[in-house]
Amino acid sequence: MAMAPRTAPARQNLPQESDSFIGRERDLGDLLRLLAADRVVTLCGVGGVGKTRLALRVAVHATAAFRDGVWLAEMAGVSTPHEVAARVAAAVGVTEETGRPLAETLRDALRTRRVLLILDDCTRAAADVAELGAELTGSCPDVTLLITADAPLGLPGEAVWHVPPLALPGEEGDPREAEAVRLFLDRARTADPDFSADPEAVAAAARICRELDGVPLALELVAAWLRRMPVHRAEALLGASLHPSGTPPSRGRAEPPRPREGEPARSAPRARLLRAALEQSHALLGEEERVLLRRLSVFADWTLESAERVCPDADLPESAVLDLVSSLAERSLIALTREFQGRARYRLPGAVRAFAAERLAAAGEEEAVRLRHREHMLRITEEMGSSSVGGRLMPWAERFAHWLLASVEYDDIRAALHWTAERRDAEEGLRLCAALRPYWGTGYHFTEGMGWTERFLAMPDGSGPVRARASVTAAELSWARGDLDSALHHGRTALRLAEDAGDDPTAAAALNMLALAALRSGAAEEAAGHLERTLALARRSGDLWNEAIALSTRGALAARGGNFTEADALYSAALMILRGMDHRWGVGVSLIGQATAAERQHDIAVADRCYRESLDIQREIGAAPELARCLFGVGRIAHAFGATSQAYDYLAEGLLLSQSTGQRAGVAVGLASIARVAAGSGEVRGGCILAGAAAALRERAEPGRAPRPPAVQGEELGIAPGTLSSLLREGRRLPVDEAVGLALRITETGRLPRQRQPERKGPRSTRRVLTPREREIARLVARGMGNREISERLFITPATVARHVANINRKLGFHSRKQIAAWVAASPLSE
Repeated sequence: MAMAPRTAPARQNLPQESDSFIGRERDLGDLLRLLAADRVVTLCGVGGVGKTRLALRVAVHATAAFRDGVWLAEMAGVSTPHEVAARVAAAVGVTEETGRPLAETLRDALRTRRVLLILDDCTRAAADVAELGAELTGSCPDVTLLITADAPLGLPGEAVWHVPPLALPGEEGDPREAEAVRLFLDRARTADPDFSADPEAVAAAARICRELDGVPLALELVAAWLRRMPVHRAEALLGASLHPSGTPPSRGRAEPPRPREGEPARSAPRARLLRAALEQSHALLGEEERVLLRRLSVFADWTLESAERVCPDADLPESAVLDLVSSLAERSLIALTREFQGRARYRLPGAVRAFAAERLAAAGEEEAVRLRHREHMLRITEEMGSSSVGGRLMPWAERFAHWLLASVEYDDIRAALHWTAERRDAEEGLRLCAALRPYWGTGYHFTEGMGWTERFLAMPDGSGPVRARASVTAAELSWARGDLDSALHHGRTALRLAEDAGDDPTAAAALNMLALAALRSGAAEEAAGHLERTLALARRSGDLWNEAIALSTRGALAARGGNFTEADALYSAALMILRGMDHRWGVGVSLIGQATAAERQHDIAVADRCYRESLDIQREIGAAPELARCLFGVGRIAHAFGATSQAYDYLAEGLLLSQSTGQRAGVAVGLASIARVAAGSGEVRGGCILAGAAAALRERAEPGRAPRPPAVQGEELGIAPGTLSSLLREGRRLPVDEAVGLALRITETGRLPRQRQPERKGPRSTRRVLTPREREIARLVARGMGNREISERLFITPATVARHVANINRKLGFHSRKQIAAWVAASPLSE
């Protein structure tokens, strides 16, 4: 049996710098000391002064001081408190919990982590960022915030650092030692590899730096002019831009005092300087370059393909976009951010984007370009939606690539949603919501998806077919959030509208959702009726996806009723369809269901195979809750096979994953699983305490769910009921973080090699091995009775019978009911 893979988590998500970072040595040192003393540091200053670059450079140097990493969350474009929390959660790997505000999940997940959060470009969302920031720093003692914004946010304990421009050359000394001149000369050599930094060129560069007051973006823009003109011509052109009245620029100005912490920067003059540099850079562009620049302002970031789809029209041919993008990048108006799926992604620096957006509005093109932008986002989302929940055949790599593309384009998709809602374009909004169903569902974006879907469904317009598909989205997200009433309402609405439109796939999807809601509420007959209708519709229309989902749900229904043979057959039928489609996500989810049913039946060989195959799939997809379920399952089965040390490997990994992603229900399962293994391996006291902690956490994480019996039973452990009750109560009082710590200590100890016990001589007393109830059940198993028959005979539940059978197998070292029967036949049990 293989050891559980141990993947060291990344400790940062910082982007790679696209060009060299120059200067700021004193600022870096001062800010690192400030971060060591203050838990909220805000970098303020005019656009283009380098707040983001400085924050990222500080974060790189601070990584060693934060054991749980440094994480960048970009706040440009966010509009609601949930979106702010979602950006931070995505950065640190926290997943939304069912029925709980994301900010609360985020707070609990970060409570014991020592992290640095870089919240970049918070100006537009200042109030919402301040609210979340205060909540995090107030409840998470080791969370530190490094914020960039135009002005302070007003958080408690906020240390404000007004970012100064780069240091200017003085009247004496070598100008090349000044930060501003160093940056200008570096970018000048990038623009013109033949640029010669002779004394005259350096002197001109120094004068340009003084004119621009050391504002980094302005310096980079002017340095880019040197690709097409000498430095003296650039100096004259800049002077004409800054002094249109002919007033001569100052010469030889000494470096002004640098603003220090708490001292306001001269924002208005520097903003004017940057504006002048932008306007002159724009004036130097060709007409097609100007057109493309302003149209690119609708993107958060983009690929060349996206630019070619959105920006061209009769005035701008698609064939010209590639060269124009390259030209704008050479002029420092476009920045390369990263590569994804082998394609470069670009963005406009914040100040450039704001300038370009003004030009787009002034040209009267905003509506037309945004309409094309939305159509492009619709194409991406609808391709993702149809490939994710449609029955058409395609390689998994292609199917998953559509999902990944939607995830990386989501900031632009969200912008399209906002713009569509402002225009009250119900049809297009509903199309986006219908297509985003698999992304919101599998990505655990329940609250945001539900908010958008309900917003567009509340609008009176929109065709019946698209309202039906969006209602399925609402039903699925409601079910995922645990709101069964809403799931039933939207599911019934979707079914009615789909039937009116003759849309069999949507009707089948609605019936599948109604079946899941009925199953969760305990209405087994109602669920079975919905599934029969689903299968008839799906088979009539060749809808493989909904047929497979219906079969898998029927498998869950059969397992819940104790018919494990039928459940296994139904899951196998669903898997045959899903494997034929090469739909690995669907295969992974169905395997978890089949593994769970097999584990309940104590068919540990099948359970092990299914959990392990799904584990590989979940690692590829990155779905943390499902991955944790597989880790817990593999761990429990490993213990059943007698590999307790390896079991602890998997269980510890799953517990840490659930804790780090904020999944309380997952933490509860992990604590319960470790409790069972620990108690069965001799660590009875710790196991009982963990069982109590797991039960209490499960009740908080899943309110309204029927309580489950404790993970350990006194009868099987041979301890007095009073002792068990006392230990369970102790566990229920234990804070979650302490319970997790105890569980991890137990797993660590359990992985250590133990001294081998001498083999016991003589026959082993079955009376001391098995309890009276277990001996009784063993005799009935030997007679060929199934769990349901035994439960009816003894007036206990099938689940209780199954638990007793598992204990018999574990105590006697067996793996099947046949072994129990053979053992009873060979050594008859007396009363």
